[in-house]
Amino acid sequence: MKSEPKLVRIEELREHEQYDPEHLEELLAEIVRDGVLKRPILVDERSKTIIDGHHRYNSMKRLGKRYIPAYLIDYRSEDIVVEPWDNRPPVTKDDVLRAAFTGQKLPPKSSKHMVRVNGVLHHVTYIEYERPTPLDEIP
Repeated sequence: MKSEPKLVRIEELREHEQYDPEHLEELLAEIVRDGVLKRPILVDERSKTIIDGHHRYNSMKRLGKRYIPAYLIDYRSEDIVVEPWDNRPPVTKDDVLRAAFTGQKLPPKSSKHMVRVNGVLHHVTYIEYERPTPLDEIP
């Protein structure tokens, strides 16, 4: 599942989940302070749905960026699994895609995306390798 991140046009991407405004402000301040986006987001290559990275995405939008580094995956793969966080209601891949396409976003932290590697489930950050990209290299 290892891949190289690609620069993806922000306007092509679809959000499926709302973000936490307080966390967004904290992350945005960190990105501006450090001058880098530390980790690319995770996006379904077909639907352009953001699977992980809504706060990073919204930070780049706020900074006026037209592109964002992203790892592209096949969301339909059986190795990608969606679970609810903590004791929240169950969420399916169809729920995620429906939210992305209708604009009726799920609440923050509704979906916890996991990836199966060698039969073991890990949070998707397992495949979102840290690849710091200087802000001045992101159009």
